[in-house]
This record gives sequence, C-alpha cells and structure tokens, in this order.
Amino acid sequence: MISPIRQLLDNKDRLLKETDIDGSIDFDAVQDKVSAPLTVSTGLEPYTGSWGYDEAAHLLRRSIYGPTQDQILQAVDDGLDATIAMLLSDRTLEDEPLNYNYLLDNRVPIGESWVYTKVDPALRNQIRNYRRRSLYAWTIDHMIHHEMSIIEKMTLFWHNHLPTAGFNVPNYMYKNYITLRKHAVGNFKQLIKEITIDPLMLRYLDGRRNRKGAPNENYARELMELFVLDKGPQVGDGDYTTYTELDVIELAKILTGWVDVGAGETEDGEPYGEYRQGRHDTSTKTLSHRLGNKVFQNANEEEYIQLIDFLFDQAPTALFLARELYRWFVYYEIDETVTTNVIEPLAQILRDNDYELQPALSALLGSAHFYDFKLRGGMIKNPMDFTLSLISQYKVSIPTDLEERYSLMLDIYEFAAAIQMQWFNPPDVAGWKAYYQSPVYYQIWIDSVTLPLRQLVTKVVVGATGEPGIIDVIEFMESTSNPQDIYDLITDFGRILHPRPLSEEQIELLKPFLIPGLPDFEWTEEYFIWKEDPTDPDKIKTISEKLINLINQLMIMPEYYLM
Repeated sequence: MISPIRQLLDNKDRLLKETDIDGSIDFDAVQDKVSAPLTVSTGLEPYTGSWGYDEAAHLLRRSIYGPTQDQILQAVDDGLDATIAMLLSDRTLEDEPLNYNYLLDNRVPIGESWVYTKVDPALRNQIRNYRRRSLYAWTIDHMIHHEMSIIEKMTLFWHNHLPTAGFNVPNYMYKNYITLRKHAVGNFKQLIKEITIDPLMLRYLDGRRNRKGAPNENYARELMELFVLDKGPQVGDGDYTTYTELDVIELAKILTGWVDVGAGETEDGEPYGEYRQGRHDTSTKTLSHRLGNKVFQNANEEEYIQLIDFLFDQAPTALFLARELYRWFVYYEIDETVTTNVIEPLAQILRDNDYELQPALSALLGSAHFYDFKLRGGMIKNPMDFTLSLISQYKVSIPTDLEERYSLMLDIYEFAAAIQMQWFNPPDVAGWKAYYQSPVYYQIWIDSVTLPLRQLVTKVVVGATGEPGIIDVIEFMESTSNPQDIYDLITDFGRILHPRPLSEEQIELLKPFLIPGLPDFEWTEEYFIWKEDPTDPDKIKTISEKLINLINQLMIMPEYYLM
C-alpha cells in the first residue's frame, strides 16, 4: 500500500502545479511571528503561575513531537513537576532496526535485527543499502512513538551539536546514534569523551588520520570551536577569546593515536575506536595563555580524557551549552537580560552538577522564563517537528506489517529531508543553520521551496486534495472535550494545533468551514445526525468533508507553523 506521503514525494512537481496552495498562507506572516524583538525579563526562577492546558501543551510541544490531546490532558492532571520528571526519565531501548524486506541477506532473516552482523562481501553494497533504510525507518518510528519522553528531541539536539555525515556505513551510523541517545539526558562531559573516539566521528573529522608526525587538526578545532568552548570573537591574529591557533595544534597532538575499526568488507560487527601507541605523539604539549598555559605530559590513551576534563573546567564551556539548550528549547535571540537571568544561572547549574543534564533541563523547562507568554509560538517548527506532528498529533494509524510500517517511516524520513532536515546527514559540522545563523535563525526553515511543500503535505495527509488522506478526522473530532458544540470544537482544535489560543475573531472566521452561513446550532444537529448512525457511509462522508475543510484551514494558518 502506497502512502499519500510517498505519492507526494513521487509526484511533488505535478501536485504543486495542480493543487491550490497559492495565497493560502502569507510567507511573511510566518516569518514575522518569530522575528519581532522580545523583551522578556523573567528568569530561571521556578514557574509559579497557573498550570493548565495551555501551559502543558507549550511544555510538550517543545519537549516531544506532536503531543496528542490525551498526553496534554495527562500532563495537566500530573502537574508541572511530575510531567518534567516523566519527560526526563531515562528510557532503555528494547528493540533494534530489523531486516524488513531484503531476501538476500543470508545472515539476517526478514524480521530479525541486522545490528552488528557481518555482511556477505559479495553483496556488501546492497546489504548496507537496505540496512541504512532500515535504520532511517527505525529512527523515525522511535521519534513518533516517544511516549512522554524528551529523549528523542535531545538525541536530535546532540546530532545537531555533534554532527556526523558522509560515511554511510550502517553499523557506524547505528553506533553513533546509540551513543547520542544513551547520553541524551545524561552527562555532557561523558558524551564528549565517548564521541571523541566514536568510530563515525573518527571518520567524519579525520581523527583516524591524526597521528604522530602528521597531526590532523580537524577534530581538535571543532572540539573547541563547535562542541565545547565556542570560538568567541577574534581579538588578534589566530587569537580568539577562548583559544588560539596554537591550542588547535597542541590539541591535535594530544588526540593522536586513535583509529576506527569495523569498516572492512567482512567487519560489519560492532565498530569501535582503538588506541595505537605507535601513532600517538608522546611529546609535552603546552597550551596558550587563553587556556592558562596548561602543560600536558604524555599520558598515552588516557591523555584525551585529561584534555576533556580540562576543557570542561573552563568557564566558557557551561555558558556555551546553556546557550545551545536555550536556542533549541526556548528562543533564538539571547540578549543581555536573557544572559543575566537565564544563561548564566543555567550554566552554573551545569557546573554545580558536573555537567549532568537533567538538573539543568529541569530548571529550564520549569522556569518562569520558559512559560512567559511572549515566548509561546516563538519558534518555527523544524522539519522533524512539522512532519512528525502530522503523524503523532492526529494519532495516525501505523501499519502492523513490518514492511508497510518501515515503508511509511521511510516516507516520513524522506519528506523531512525534502524540507531540509535529514537525520544522519546534517549539512555541515556546525549542524543546521537555523540554530546558529544570525540574524535569521529559525526563519531559515521557511523559504520558497520548503513552504509550498509544507502546505502541500498538510493538504495531502488531511485529504484536502480530493484523494484519501491518512488522518481520521472523525476520531480527531471525538478526542475533543465537547465536539457537538461548534465553539468548543474549534477552540479545542486550535488549542491542539496552534501554540496560542484562537482569538474570538479567528473562531468566527472558522465557523463557516463547518456551517457556511448557518447558525451555530446547525452544527450540533449535524453532529447528532451522524452520532445516531456513525457507520452510515453518507453521514460519514458529509461530516468528514466539513471537518477536513476546517482542519485544513487551521493547518494553513501561519500559527500552525509555529510552536
């Protein structure tokens, strides 16, 4: 069975021409929603305001992909503290990506996991190809079925912060993913120690080429500039506020000696980083004044650990991570007030807890600043948030058949890639530009290519193109609190789909999509006509068409693109 998303991907040029999307949303309207300067004086002090549907929905939109009505209501009942504790609780992976359709892998029957299983050299490329597809599908499946956990969003956060790409060997990619996910809400320092000798990172930033007598500076530079310290402004020739070019040279020497193992023709078992003494520079290394003229004596395979411990003792490290977390979960603009009230105290929490993430995330997500009304709806949904919300928010029925399930997940993966966010392939070592490219930041997600595709996919999945969609609009209606009342129904739809409540004016403008030119009670009558015989095809068609029109309209409003 071919999903509507696959049909869209295969026929997007034709569908874009044939589908009426021109003028359905003002391009600038989305941009303007997140580009206005904000003055937010609240800080990291605990939030003590009201806790209701809108606050719970805001927390879950920023923490999981496409929260459902049930999840939001559960969070309301549980309360703020219990919900945050649930979001941050550790979750152990209990499954692995499977062979879902490749018959020629004689070592992995269909339905079983291929993870760390060697490949037949004669079919190496074909086997690796299906395993990559399996990994993509499995990853998306986990992102959709996240329960109440921030781990999936934090795993993507780390993939953006510590990106790898280009070496598309499935066992390497899986190993890297597992490392990121294992430490998603764990310890930042330990994550850096493991990612430094991660086999995929050793490939991506040439750590495997870094050896005595021929140092390669790629990883040393990015470790300081993008992963731990932040570069800071340039204040002199080769001199920045956090390190110098001399430090890049000396760090490269400290990091020598490591290679990856596991990419040979018959070596698709678990890859690993291996230390080789003959490749390590055993000389004394001296850092610059920016790093206190620190001297490192040879420590062989333990030397990189000593280096990372030292870097985490530097003041910029915690501030850098605090800013990165803020831009991921709150807003892109960080002014002096936010720095004083949020970033600096958040950095102190990181230091006080030796870079354990849970205390810092708990403080940020439970802060008065996080719930400031001005910040709600201040982020444009990234492609993963946008695409996965279409599936999880509406509780789209997922096939139980393995091949059909993985095929749908692959379609979702490929659509997110089409609108510029491809898991396992970030654009460069700095990650996605929306999280660092000043001054536009999140606005990068919306352009003349991606906006029409976003508009088209909402019409396709809801069934507004005349072809069947994948959203059960009646089930979605029935998930609301009072579906027979048109005002309550539209209000609830708006609360689920938009980051801020609909205004009275917006509600009035939306009513005609259900009852064109008729009084409100007509909707109640129509609802109960369907309710009397909810299996009647004609009644289902009549009420579904109205709901499709309403939901489609809600999804082409600028607010739907925000969270």
